[in-house]
Amino acid sequence: MTQASLDDLDLVLTTMAKTIVDNADYFAHLDSIVGDGDFGYSLRNGWEVVVSDYDTFDHSSAGAILKKVALTLTAKVGGVSGPIWGTAFLRAGGTAGDRTELAPEDVIAMLRAAITGIMARGSASLGEKTLLDALVPATDSLEAAIGDPALQGDHGVAAIQRAADVAVKAAEETKGCSRCAAGPRTRANGASAPSTPARPRSA
Repeated sequence: MTQASLDDLDLVLTTMAKTIVDNADYFAHLDSIVGDGDFGYSLRNGWEVVVSDYDTFDHSSAGAILKKVALTLTAKVGGVSGPIWGTAFLRAGGTAGDRTELAPEDVIAMLRAAITGIMARGSASLGEKTLLDALVPATDSLEAAIGDPALQGDHGVAAIQRAADVAVKAAEETKGCSRCAAGPRTRANGASAPSTPARPRSA
C-alpha cells in the first residue's frame, strides 16, 4: 500500500458523503426497526453541508480537513449522532495532524483514534450492534493488509475492498445475535437517557 495524498482524502470524504446522502431513506428504514427512524435524514443533513461547504474548508493538511468535517457534523447532525460522528472525525484529525501525505500506518492510527472516540463518546463497546461491530473488524483487516504482499501495488484498492467486505460480513453477523447486548443509552455527554438508545448504528 502506498502513501495517500490530500486528493485521496478528498475522494474518500466526497464518496462517503455521496453514499450517505443517496442512502438516507435506507438508513432511516433500518433505524425505524430499532429506533425513531430519523438517523438517515439527520446524517444526510450534516453531510449535505459538508458537500456544499467543502471547497471552503481549510485544505492545508489532513488534520485540518478532518477537523472541519468534525465540527460540521457535530453542529448539523441532530441528536447524539452528531457528537458521536464529530468525535470520530475530530480524533482522526488530531492523529493526522499537519500531514499532507498519509502512510498506511497513519491511516490505521487515525481509524483506531476514531474508534476510541466513538467508544468514549457513545459509551459503546464491541458486541452491542453498533457501528463499532463493523468498523473494528474492517480496521483490523486493513492493518493486516499492510504486510500482505498479495495486496500491494494497486494503491490499496484490494485491501480497501477486502476491509469493506469484512465490514459488511461483520454487520450481517449481528443479526439475531443472542450474545450481542443492546447498546447503552447515553446522551452526548455520557449521562443516562430515558428513551431511544443513543449509539452509533451499524447501518
